[in-house]
Amino acid sequence: QVQLVESGGGLVQAGGSLRLSCAFSGSYTMAWFRQAPGKERESVAAITWSSARTAYADSVKGRFIISRDNAKHTMYLQMNSLKPEDTAVYYCAAMSSRYSLVLAPNQYDYWGQGTQVTVSS
Repeated sequence: QVQLVESGGGLVQAGGSLRLSCAFSGSYTMAWFRQAPGKERESVAAITWSSARTAYADSVKGRFIISRDNAKHTMYLQMNSLKPEDTAVYYCAAMSSRYSLVLAPNQYDYWGQGTQVTVSS
């Protein structure tokens, strides 16, 4: 059974930084998604098992960095220069492939419960 647990969310002022963590088991491509109230879940970033490839949504490119440490069974999302529009519940997700790199939520098989990120102006 795949288990995903997010942590690190909280309240931060615009321009600040926050790092999210996702503890996991298994060998999978993984990703971060987010969902604001009343909106569809949207992609943020994805990373393959070996960290050889990463992908970012245009809205976060240059500000967010996705990484993982498989020995520690943890994936990270370093969020810098945060904006109020980054406010959302952030979800950790995993898919059955180790090599595919996609940012579509419906391609992921396992999901965490989410962690709230709120950016104040």
